[in-house]
Amino acid sequence: MQQKSLKLKHALLAAALCTAAAAPAMAQVTVMGLVDTYAGSMRNAGDANSRASVNSGGLTTSWIGFKGTEDLGGGLKANFLLTSFFQADTGVQGRFPGDTMWSRDAVVGLSGGFGSISFGRELAPHFLPTILFNPFGDSYTFSPLNLHNDVPLFNASGWSNSVAGDTGWSNSIRYTTPDFGGLKANLHYQLGEQAGKTGVNNIGANALYFNGPLALTAYYNTVEVNNPLNTAGSSVGFGASRQKAWMFGGSYDLKAAKLFATYGQTSHNVDLDDKTLSLGATVPMGAGKIMAAWAQTKREGTVIGADQTRKTASVGYDYDMSKRTDLYAVYMNDRITGTNNGNSFGVGIRHRF
Repeated sequence: MQQKSLKLKHALLAAALCTAAAAPAMAQVTVMGLVDTYAGSMRNAGDANSRASVNSGGLTTSWIGFKGTEDLGGGLKANFLLTSFFQADTGVQGRFPGDTMWSRDAVVGLSGGFGSISFGRELAPHFLPTILFNPFGDSYTFSPLNLHNDVPLFNASGWSNSVAGDTGWSNSIRYTTPDFGGLKANLHYQLGEQAGKTGVNNIGANALYFNGPLALTAYYNTVEVNNPLNTAGSSVGFGASRQKAWMFGGSYDLKAAKLFATYGQTSHNVDLDDKTLSLGATVPMGAGKIMAAWAQTKREGTVIGADQTRKTASVGYDYDMSKRTDLYAVYMNDRITGTNNGNSFGVGIRHRF
């Protein structure tokens, strides 16, 4: 009886192994995200008064999503990424009213020895060079460079973001090269999807180089200003319908401090040009780091009349409680020609999962 039972177990085990070997590889799906909330007093240049706030996204815009990959064999993999922004202080979906559900990422593609290719809504060409080469990373609240490039001010200043086309491109195709000794490039093409028109396609490319303490970047893109989101949050305004933008930057890690610098320009099919310089540094201290950054944008052109200059400086401390949780405090000063100066301060917590 015992011998029959043992034979039965062996038979069942063999059947299970055969079934597993014959079954197709299952995609590995990961749930992930980040929650970032801060409290403080906020006042940008041009604001009449400060506002006491509990807000989302002090150092990183809060988001949640899914990613998955399937091994197709021969070094080829299928990948997908679906991620959505949300405002942790209110629970509202998106970054602003009208933002789409999967505005952070909604892509599917293939990767292998050739690099990778993906289709859908994903990073704009300027996104990685901007967030990787400033001390405040992907903060759209306190990073001077990000604020100048991507965040319009809906106040008396009338200041509009310098870089058009949003931080993500819809209806896009992206090809990423393999790594060549620390150098990678991304080629972006976004279809305008307007019948009878061929001049509304967005095209861009960036390059990222990492080699020990040195890192370098550059990007270039030409975009239809209101493509894909025809909202004030994504348009540079002033009657322009097309924009060309470029930037180069670098960082160097001295161990005692990491230094950052970028310089970029935007031009339009109307007389309007922006020139943006940014400098910054991070300094390790205890279980965290000090962050300091400054950006200046000079805006020139007949469409705005007199030239304008915006200068923004931020300093803060980010303390790592663990690999996934950190506490931070940041002070920011914001100035625009002919407007009220703004001073902001925030203390927050960020958790990754």
